[in-house]
Amino acid sequence: MLALLLCFSLLLQLTFGSDFSSRSPFTTTQKRHFAMSPETLSKTCGALQDVIGTDAGNRGMKCLIVPGDLEKAAYAITSLEPKSTVVVLSGFPCCVTHDPPTETDGPPGTFAIARAMAALGHEVIVVTDTCNEAVFAAALENLALPSENCGSVVLQAYPPSLSEEEEKKFSKLANDCNLLVACERAGPSKDGVCYTMRAIDMNEKGLIAPLHRLVKESNAPFIGIGDGGNELGMGKVLDQIAANIPRGETIGCVVPADFLIAASVSNWGGYAFAAAAAATKANDQESLEAWLERCLPSEDEEIALLNRCVAVGCRDGVSGEVEATVDGMPLETSMQCLRDIRKAALDAGS
Repeated sequence: MLALLLCFSLLLQLTFGSDFSSRSPFTTTQKRHFAMSPETLSKTCGALQDVIGTDAGNRGMKCLIVPGDLEKAAYAITSLEPKSTVVVLSGFPCCVTHDPPTETDGPPGTFAIARAMAALGHEVIVVTDTCNEAVFAAALENLALPSENCGSVVLQAYPPSLSEEEEKKFSKLANDCNLLVACERAGPSKDGVCYTMRAIDMNEKGLIAPLHRLVKESNAPFIGIGDGGNELGMGKVLDQIAANIPRGETIGCVVPADFLIAASVSNWGGYAFAAAAAATKANDQESLEAWLERCLPSEDEEIALLNRCVAVGCRDGVSGEVEATVDGMPLETSMQCLRDIRKAALDAGS
């Protein structure tokens, strides 16, 4: 077993780089597509990070924050050509004894990202595991999108082991991808296993598709969003996870993001990402308000989306109950965060 673990660790180093920093997502010479001044965008992203980085769940997530990475993620958005393909990975099947095993943190943030990218005119593919497909399909159903000049949002789901046809589809997904985003997506630890915060092995339960392969196979800029250290992209702060997060040495994801957005709740990171996307398009206060309206979901839309997820069996990942709460917190807490994000963006842009 030890030899197997050592081999897997070597494979990860060969795949992602021994210091996990060899990827070069884009260069400073690439064309940017944004209207807001760099100074205002920096101020806006800083304000958004302050809103989402309060450690509301008392997990110790502040140590996961990489200063400036939300701003850099916004710049990655501005590097996209019109009608680019944005792939959004999600799915954290931590409720392992239930069907579906999907938690309520993930789908709302994922589709907030998808909405924002579609609002900017891009084609969005949301990707999850087959065990999570019913919940994500419910979230996508009747998803509120801008009525004009909007890209599309579609869903793909993969099983733990891919058939020949699925491998071809997966390869096309990687080749087409221009920007890769992961929001509350389970990521492999140093032994190759995706663990819950309680260190429960989700691979052993047959729940995890090898979606992390897209980080290497797509060669697109990779933005990771998480709240606990075991999500895809958290390899960027692996030492912090091991030192500060309970069971961090075991559960920490070793796959690094180019840009890491750490939040108290991953959904909130998705909202902040969507607000940052809106900010890149605004050139004055009036247009900022319009772009926030276009990119960010309303409270009613988010409540309806979460209720659709719960109706097909989605559970709170902390309480384990089929209820419209997130990470053990009332829905109102998330709606207040959504309000605070909108206000922070408007105040910073004024």
